[in-house]
Amino acid sequence: MTARAFLVRGLLAGLLAGFAVFIVAFTAGEPHVQAAIDVEEANSAAEAPAAEGAEPGHHDEEDGTVVSRHNQRTWGLLTGSLGIGTALGGIVALVAAGLVGRIGRWSPGQSTAFVALAGFVTVGLVPFLKYPASPPAVGNPDTIGSRTGEYFAYMLISVLAAAAATVLAQRLWREGGAYVAVVASVSLYLMVVVVAGQLMPTVNEIGDFPADTLWYFRRASIITQATMWAGIGVLLVGMVDKLHRETTATTERRKLAATL
Repeated sequence: MTARAFLVRGLLAGLLAGFAVFIVAFTAGEPHVQAAIDVEEANSAAEAPAAEGAEPGHHDEEDGTVVSRHNQRTWGLLTGSLGIGTALGGIVALVAAGLVGRIGRWSPGQSTAFVALAGFVTVGLVPFLKYPASPPAVGNPDTIGSRTGEYFAYMLISVLAAAAATVLAQRLWREGGAYVAVVASVSLYLMVVVVAGQLMPTVNEIGDFPADTLWYFRRASIITQATMWAGIGVLLVGMVDKLHRETTATTERRKLAATL
């Protein structure tokens, strides 16, 4: 079982998961994105008379929009879902290939499932809990850069903490067993992300945006992320398990042939 074999299967799993993400995002997410855009447009329309009185002769021309909303929610969403899914599937496959045989007596399929689950928690869930996704009408446009930087900084902290926890678990597994390894590694990860979450800036720029629209948008966002990671995990584990069985069977046949 080579890294290349993992990578090919990871790319395929990510591509298929991308299709699932598109369906979920289009049906469960896009209606709430459109609702947020409607709120933003309504607020802009209410503020337009005052702006026109202050700046006569100023007119917005499509707000610089190049891609239509229809293309954004269809072909654009599909392209983005497939691209991100394929890339993420390849990354998960390479990490899974690197962990084969390094975590106790786990099979390649089990270690692959662990990578997918840990990836969702560290890259998707934990950063989302600190800096949840926000629709277009929420937040000060002047702070987009700082908010984005804070989000990715916290994600990096989460990933590094997970990597350190995994290394700790590998060492303790051999010396103290599975129970000690799991408790110590999970405790280390939680301690790091909780402390970092308390120290990092808090973003509170919701304003008077409708609470129900914001909740539905964020719920759809985390469901979409979960679909991506679950799709990659389930498909890749199935492919890796099949490859492992085939490789094991081939090895056994060769051993049997060598004894004849």
